[in-house]
Amino acid sequence: MAEINELILKRWSPVAFDPRPVEFEKIHLLFEAAKWAPSGNNGQPWRFVFATRDMPEYKVLMDLMSEKNQEWAKTAPLLVLVLAQVVSTFKNRANRLAFYEAGMAVSNLLIQATSMDLFVHQMAGYDHVKAKDVLVIPTRYEPAAMMAIGYKGDPSQLPEKVAARENQKRTRMEVSKFLVSGKCK
Repeated sequence: MAEINELILKRWSPVAFDPRPVEFEKIHLLFEAAKWAPSGNNGQPWRFVFATRDMPEYKVLMDLMSEKNQEWAKTAPLLVLVLAQVVSTFKNRANRLAFYEAGMAVSNLLIQATSMDLFVHQMAGYDHVKAKDVLVIPTRYEPAAMMAIGYKGDPSQLPEKVAARENQKRTRMEVSKFLVSGKCK
């Protein structure tokens, strides 16, 4: 019988990152994997704004985050903001699948990261409005999730309350809770 791919099961979202830099070759492979995600008319309606700790843009991305997220994400050597192209270049109309397709690109990135012993923690806790202004995001794009990426770190280096999140057991809903046959009730 077939089993769930090991990379899917191994992927998780830590809050403790090792501050050592992610090699440029690995960063490139993350986005190379993302580009192979499926999209309507091959529009690839995603963009990634990234910064490594040695880039001035790192502070810009960090300053967009909520204080709660800054507390742990500051050790991550790579920050990324995902954008979804909500107005398609195809007939210049709304792209109702933009976030869905950007999510598939991120999923590819997550699996690639896991295969290289990198970890990704996605977050919604950042100032979306400020991001559009500070990063001069064109109106056809909307910010989606922000990600902290890096190697696994030592949770004991974090405040106790934050470190406790690292040891929580991973849980998921039973398939029967989200799989529907026929009409949704």
